[in-house]
Amino acid sequence: MDLSSIPGRLALPGAGDARRPLPRIAGALVALLAVIATWLVIEGAYFGTITAHVLRALFFSAVAAAGLIGAGALAEARWLRALCWVLVPLAVLPGLAIQAEYTDIVMRGAMSTPPDLWRFAGLMAALYVLVQRQIGWPLILLMSVALAYAWFGYLIPGRYGHGGYGLDRLSSTLMLSTEGVYGVPMGVAVEYIFLFSLLGNLLMRVGTGEVFVDIARGLTGRTRGGPGLSAALSSALLGTINGSAVANVVTTGTFTIPLMKRAGYSANLAGAIEAAASSAGQILPPVMGAAAFLMAEIIGMPYSQIALAALVPGLLYVLALMVAVWLEAGRLGLEPDREAGFALLRETLARRGYLLLPLVALVGFLIAGFTPTRAAVLAIIAGLLLSPWRKDSRFGPVGAVLICRDTLLAVLPIVAAVAAAGVVIGVLNLTGLGLMLSGLIVDLGGSSIWAILGLTAIVAFLLGMGLPTSASYLLLAVLVAPALTRLGLPPIVAHMFIFYFGLVSAITPPVALAAYAAASISGGSANGTAVESIRLGFVKLLVPFLFVTMPGLLMLGSLPEIVLAILFATIGTVALTIAMAGWFRSPMAPLERLGLAAGALLTLWPAAVTATDPVTLAARAIGLGAVALLLIRRGRHAPRPAATLSEAN
Repeated sequence: MDLSSIPGRLALPGAGDARRPLPRIAGALVALLAVIATWLVIEGAYFGTITAHVLRALFFSAVAAAGLIGAGALAEARWLRALCWVLVPLAVLPGLAIQAEYTDIVMRGAMSTPPDLWRFAGLMAALYVLVQRQIGWPLILLMSVALAYAWFGYLIPGRYGHGGYGLDRLSSTLMLSTEGVYGVPMGVAVEYIFLFSLLGNLLMRVGTGEVFVDIARGLTGRTRGGPGLSAALSSALLGTINGSAVANVVTTGTFTIPLMKRAGYSANLAGAIEAAASSAGQILPPVMGAAAFLMAEIIGMPYSQIALAALVPGLLYVLALMVAVWLEAGRLGLEPDREAGFALLRETLARRGYLLLPLVALVGFLIAGFTPTRAAVLAIIAGLLLSPWRKDSRFGPVGAVLICRDTLLAVLPIVAAVAAAGVVIGVLNLTGLGLMLSGLIVDLGGSSIWAILGLTAIVAFLLGMGLPTSASYLLLAVLVAPALTRLGLPPIVAHMFIFYFGLVSAITPPVALAAYAAASISGGSANGTAVESIRLGFVKLLVPFLFVTMPGLLMLGSLPEIVLAILFATIGTVALTIAMAGWFRSPMAPLERLGLAAGALLTLWPAAVTATDPVTLAARAIGLGAVALLLIRRGRHAPRPAATLSEAN
């Protein structure tokens, strides 16, 4: 097999998901490192034959070297190309040294030696360049502030000052222990994120993504505005194995956005539907932008329980989005997709339904009690066994290397992010600043839980801007989540709250990477697409507050509490969606919209779903009654425009 024939493609810094091909030699080296990283993950994370610290160090060395090689090959400035190539061995050396000296490191209590100081300096230099080329300047700034605070803390007076930590202590904490670069976040990247990304790339290679698109078209294509519904559903389904909003947009959007525009959706609205739907993958199991695995490790809860807790809110978001798309189609008087329908669904399931078996196996193994790592590997094996059945899905050794390479390039930004976040988290733990900052939020919020939740939401949103989901969540879990748990919230409620607000920046300006990527395809306005995305995906801003008053949405509490929480949340969010659309069988008057929104908010009254106090009972009764009366009245009396009388299949 000639690896020089595998050039690869790498994301460009600051260009969203724009990618350029790598030169031949660089592409071959990246492919080789991808195979090594895949072997390390399977050998160490699945079979457990490599010590955790050594495994994480070697894995990061391989991924960082690949990232620097790619960055050097694509850099236009000669000095930057030379710098990246010089940093490649500096990125590899710490991993090899930790493997060779691991016993000695343990025996001396992870105390630094002079060679360790030089290795640590090289590691930080390589990490800085890798993060800048893969993510950009926000995380660079956070790392710099954290390291400066650790070094110069003795200059800060009062409770936030400390004695200061030198290079020896920083290298011991951040490199020679599992508290920094090679901490729990890197362990999650090795054991879970890479494996599930490998599974996702394998399924895309064998054609499961196309099956999702055709299933969505079969289910929704013949309804009013079918192309929009198909785009929303297919992008959400694809997100369950992808987890990246921007990657989802550029994968499915190239097909769905032109289809929606031909059906009559405006450029801004078509891009917004795709962006909002693609971001659903970040909150839908099993991948959730890698946050599910990080959350499981941080709060010590089984992954299967995290995925189960995330299921209802994720489905609620998709439901509200599809209702919004259906209403927009009615308002615009759009026609169905005549080429779709149940015939396409039957044909897809009959001919290619077997390509869904790896996902069915994954869910089955998780339900049976297998660890996520073992379940993912077995699902990968199932995918490999299915690939020879169709000519289009067959691949040989080169195809296998391509899957490994694509996986490494997909997780490269995440690995860079968790390494940088590991530096910040290590400094926060070393100095104790994390607990002090969470205490500051509690002090500012006083005794009002809603004030603290509002402050937390603002901090989470600000930290989420410009950072990958994984890095944003990691920082928020250390800085903000303790403030919520101190109020008595269950850990999963606190962590889900910050997770949702940390990722909403994918569709909200000034970052809105998913919306901007969709706008580049649709030809619409970037900010206009982002504003439409917020309107369609507003549930991401609403649901986190419902976690606090209705923890049954996260499968917490008794069966009646869970059922009532799902019922109230569904009625409330659908009613709000209709009110925001301003159309239900015909245009709605302003007073009707206001009344429907008020009824929805009263249905979502901030109290326990089983509360029996008179105020709560009266509020919910009035809210449910208002929603029912308004919708029934419009269903009976509102005229239906002739352009929207298309019958569903």
